[in-house]
Amino acid sequence: MNETRKLPLTDDADLVARVRAAARQEQFLEVISAEEARARFAAHLDLTPLQPERVPLSAALTRVLAHDVVASVDAPPFDRSNVDGFALHATDTMGASDTSPKVLRLNPEVIACGHAPALEVTPGTATTIATGGVMPRGADCVVMIEHTELIDDGGPSIELRRAAGPGQFVSYAGSDIARGETLLRRGTRIGSREIGMLAACGRAEVDVVRRPVVAVLSTGDELTQPGEPLKPAGVYDSNGAIIAAAVQEAGGVPLARGAYPDDAAALEAAVRRALDEADMVVLSGGTSKGAGDLSHTIISKLGQPGIVVHGVALKPGKPLCLAVAGNKPIVVLPGFPTSAIFTFHAFVAPVIRARAGLPPEAAETLTATVPVRVASELGRKEFLLVSLVNGEEGTVAFPTGKGSGAVTSFSQADGFIEIDALASAIDANTEAQVTLIGSAAHAPDLVIMGSHDVALDVVVGALNERGFATRVLAVGSLGGVAAASRGECDVAPVHLIDPASGQYNVHLATSRLSLVPGWRRMQGILFRPGDARFEGKDAQQALQAALADASALMVNRNAGSGTRVLVDRLLAGVRPPGYANQPKSHNAVAAAIAQERADWGLAIEPVARLYGLSFIPVAPEHYDFLLVEKRRERPAVQAFLAALRDEAVRARIRTLGMEPADG
Repeated sequence: MNETRKLPLTDDADLVARVRAAARQEQFLEVISAEEARARFAAHLDLTPLQPERVPLSAALTRVLAHDVVASVDAPPFDRSNVDGFALHATDTMGASDTSPKVLRLNPEVIACGHAPALEVTPGTATTIATGGVMPRGADCVVMIEHTELIDDGGPSIELRRAAGPGQFVSYAGSDIARGETLLRRGTRIGSREIGMLAACGRAEVDVVRRPVVAVLSTGDELTQPGEPLKPAGVYDSNGAIIAAAVQEAGGVPLARGAYPDDAAALEAAVRRALDEADMVVLSGGTSKGAGDLSHTIISKLGQPGIVVHGVALKPGKPLCLAVAGNKPIVVLPGFPTSAIFTFHAFVAPVIRARAGLPPEAAETLTATVPVRVASELGRKEFLLVSLVNGEEGTVAFPTGKGSGAVTSFSQADGFIEIDALASAIDANTEAQVTLIGSAAHAPDLVIMGSHDVALDVVVGALNERGFATRVLAVGSLGGVAAASRGECDVAPVHLIDPASGQYNVHLATSRLSLVPGWRRMQGILFRPGDARFEGKDAQQALQAALADASALMVNRNAGSGTRVLVDRLLAGVRPPGYANQPKSHNAVAAAIAQERADWGLAIEPVARLYGLSFIPVAPEHYDFLLVEKRRERPAVQAFLAALRDEAVRARIRTLGMEPADG
């Protein structure tokens, strides 16, 4: 278990050559600005809407009209009654009043919907008519049945006590839609209202712009399809699903072609098939300059003009490759999910929308304050993903802190800030323009910022069941204290020990921040089952064994986390091998040990169970909440406090290995 691992020696000339090639790394063709990249790409593209296709009305929703639609019939197609009542001559009602009612004889006919009238209405008579009934010849108005009284004076008649004007309660033919009128314009996106208008004109089919078919391929030896067991060193192909869904959102038809290993011949054959089947091909991965990155090499062989852009001064998104083969665009997106989706929306979605006949997507922006300093790389325009919260002095844009390899970065962000290529940083408390993503304008009911814990998900789930939207930002205990102090959240989960007193969290309470008890959880040493250095030992013995063995590699936690404070207290200034490896979560610690990239570290007991690791208890820890007092009476905060007291919630927390606090 504790033997030093060595790479096998080899005389394989092919392997040596591949190692040298990977170390050399083919450089990007040319890194250019985003604006120049768009211009070069557009110069080789046809951005006009695709040719029309005729679809049934039932399939026309969200499609774009290819031609103007001219009404071929009137709507309504005849003069009709708007109420249940009596059709008559308006002149017969002149002077009618309570003291001098008018009496009209009823014709022997009832006009129901869908039936043509047979009798003419002559002066002094009226005909019973239903709502939507065809106005009979001679009648020019309708009176409501509520305004009449039935009498029988030698035959059925009505007594009318108020006058009516010509046209009263009558809809005339063509008053809604007139025959020959341009009903809908070319380029209109068809919604439910437009469907109704087309149906009212009797249209069973309509000509719409054909949606572009976009083939989506993923590349990489590491990719495993969702639903299959994850292989060693493998990751699930999330890009294929993300990009296919984004194609559909942009107005295209995704043609999902799955994932391909880093095999040049197989990948080239797949791309050529995709070009035959689709109007556009989008790949993700293999566009960088490392070992196994084949996509851009293959794309250069597929036809003229070939690669027009390879390398854009963006972060994330630098490895983007834009090409055209014949008249078909080919785009190779970076492999990391956030890079892929950013570059898709910036370079691919506009092409799909144009070919689908849709207008450019309008960006919605707002001004927000960035509360912390954010460093940026000179020479590349950076897109900084942020979450929006309501601070004491306005909207605050908090950097999400996840890199371009994070699948959740884009989906969980509210928007992004563009950092100019010539800027080295955004200073703390800078006002910036945030471009919103999706429906980000809807603020959450409750903002939680601080340390994350699996039991917190139970509380958030209970709030969701009560109809409250919650945003959770995992920024560590110290980050939560700072955010609560600035009024950027409602609640801050913390687990920080006071070095002076040895108590958890009590020292964090102030006149503005009150401490709400959460639950107790056990921190301990994690190791792989069977490791003789730790097996059967208590915490102190295990720690001594680890520090005495130079091959025992530690995995630490990030500065600012409560676990890191505990780690440093236990080590008392010692810096064992692996101390500089500082991931930001309990899960990352457990994964490093389970995958043998480290041998021991500190994390909570439930995570040890999740990863099949052994656990030696070190110290019980208090996971509590700092509550911003001025927000206590908000409904969502009260719901949060109620959830902490709810016995069903507390029972679920216990099943995770935690013990809810009293009070």
